[in-house]
Amino acid sequence: MIADKQFIIRPETHGDYKNIVSLVLRSFREGTDYSDGTDIVALIEEIRDSEYYIPELAFVAELDGEIVGHFLFSHFPLSKTPQGGHGGANDTDIVMLAPVSVHADHLRQGIGSAMIRLGIGKVKEMGFAGIIVEGNYRFYNTVGFKTSSEYGIYPVDGYPMIEPRCQMCMETHGGSLRGKGGYVVYDMYYNA
Repeated sequence: MIADKQFIIRPETHGDYKNIVSLVLRSFREGTDYSDGTDIVALIEEIRDSEYYIPELAFVAELDGEIVGHFLFSHFPLSKTPQGGHGGANDTDIVMLAPVSVHADHLRQGIGSAMIRLGIGKVKEMGFAGIIVEGNYRFYNTVGFKTSSEYGIYPVDGYPMIEPRCQMCMETHGGSLRGKGGYVVYDMYYNA
């Protein structure tokens, strides 16, 4: 758990799930033009119910007792082909950061950056080789992510892959992604 400014970042609990749903729906409805949040809530639930879920890497941010942020990392095996097909959670030392949500009333207050920096530290502590994320490269580059093709990791589709810089990676230590190339295929999830 960390405290930064007035907010606290801590692991999510089962008791948080209802508030996380409300947060995610509002965050995506008001903060994006590509989702009303229902698909994101479904993805979170699907990750939690899968072999890819890592409870120690699922977090909320609280401000004055209210949940104002949520994010999680999950196991993510790369596919050897753009068509998909890969092993299970035990076949990877790479995690995916997704989804990330900040309450619509608290955007641009540093909560998202603080959440991600804390999470990156935890991923490193747990010994994973790298992190993949898909999203706004202008934001994720500020916390250390680089275009995934620099590591031989390629997008297949997604947010919007007309802009390949939206698929990003981060090594957890120098050279940790060397030789780990492949394709980001979400065929393990219906809602991705």
